[in-house]
Amino acid sequence: MGEKNAKTNGVRANAILQPNNPILLLIIGVAIIGGIFFFQGLRADNGGGEVQAIKVDKSGFQIAPELQSIEGYINVDESLTLESLKGKVVLLDFWTYSCINCIRTLPYLNDWYEKYADKGFVIVGVHAPEFEFEKDYINVKEAVEKYGVKFPVVQDNGFSTWRAYNNHYWPHKFLIDADGYIRYDHIGEGSYEETEAKIVELLNEKDSGENISVEDSAIKQDTDFSGIGTPEIYLGAKFARAPLGNAEGFALESPIEYSIPQDLQSNIVYLEGTWKTEDDFSRLVSDTGKVALVYKAKNVNIVAASPTSSKLNVFVDGANLGMIDVKEEDLYTLVSGKDYEPRALIFDVTGKGFELYTFTFG
Repeated sequence: MGEKNAKTNGVRANAILQPNNPILLLIIGVAIIGGIFFFQGLRADNGGGEVQAIKVDKSGFQIAPELQSIEGYINVDESLTLESLKGKVVLLDFWTYSCINCIRTLPYLNDWYEKYADKGFVIVGVHAPEFEFEKDYINVKEAVEKYGVKFPVVQDNGFSTWRAYNNHYWPHKFLIDADGYIRYDHIGEGSYEETEAKIVELLNEKDSGENISVEDSAIKQDTDFSGIGTPEIYLGAKFARAPLGNAEGFALESPIEYSIPQDLQSNIVYLEGTWKTEDDFSRLVSDTGKVALVYKAKNVNIVAASPTSSKLNVFVDGANLGMIDVKEEDLYTLVSGKDYEPRALIFDVTGKGFELYTFTFG
C-alpha cells in the first residue's frame, strides 16, 4: 500500500503541474490576486508607494502628557510642543544642571542627538530646578553652552510638566514614539546601550522602509556605582535626609558655633565655625570655618556658592590637594581619586558667606 500511495500521489502531482491543467491555472490566478492585495496592504494610503509604519498594539501604553507652563526656551523657540513633534521619536529628559548624575548622562544624550537627529529623533531636556539658583534663565543657558548641549531645553520652574509625568527623579528619561505614546522610561544613570537600542527600534518602527542600526560610540562609563558607599548629602533644611554629625544639629533658628569632634562617623558631615542653615544650604557666618566627612567613593563634588568669594583648602587623609576658589553657584569637584576606598576629607574655608548645598559622589 505504501508503494501504491506513493505512486498515486506522484501521478497527481505530475498531473497538476501540466501547463494546460485548469486546476493549475486557477491556483496561479488566486496567487496573483492574493499577491496584489498583500503588497497593496504594505503601501501607504497616500498612494505615494511609501512603506507604512510597523503596526504595534499600543493599548497598554500611555499617551505622553503635553509640556506644561514652560517658562524658558533654549536652542528652540516658543512654538515647541510635543504635538508639534508628532511623527518623530522624542526623548524627554528631566534634569537639572548642578546634578552630577544628570551631568554624567549629557555626553550620551549629545551623542544620540548627533547620530539620530537626521533620522527623525528629537531630545527635549526638561530642566526642573533642584535649587533656587537653577531657576535663572541665564544660569541654565550658560550650563547648556558649557556642556555642549545642542538639543532643545525648556524650563519647568514650576514643576508642572514634572507633575504631569508623575516624576520624582533627576535624571529621568521618557521615550515617546512617533504617535505620542510613552514606550520606555529609565531612572538615573546607566542602561545606555538599552536606551539607545530602544531609540533605534522606535525609529525603525515609525518607518519600516528604513534600516537604522545602533552606531558605535566612543563614550565609556568610568563610574563603578557598586563602589560608591556614600549617598548624596544635603546641607539645606528643605532637602536634608540625615542630621549633622555635630550634636547641635542644623542651625535652623539662629547661627550656631560648631567644633569638629575627634572621632568621625562615616557618611555624616561635620562643621566647624559659625554657620546658619537655610532652606537650600548652610552658610558660613564667621570669617573662617571647616567641613569634615569620611566618605567612600572615587570622586567628591559639592554644589556651593559664595557671593563674596571663598577659598577652600582641601585635604584627603592628611594630604593637601590644593586650593579651590568658590564664587558662582555651581558644581565644584573637590576630589578626583583612583579608587573607592574610604577616605577622610577635610577642607578649610576662608571667606564669610560660603554656602554649601550638597555633596555628591562618583
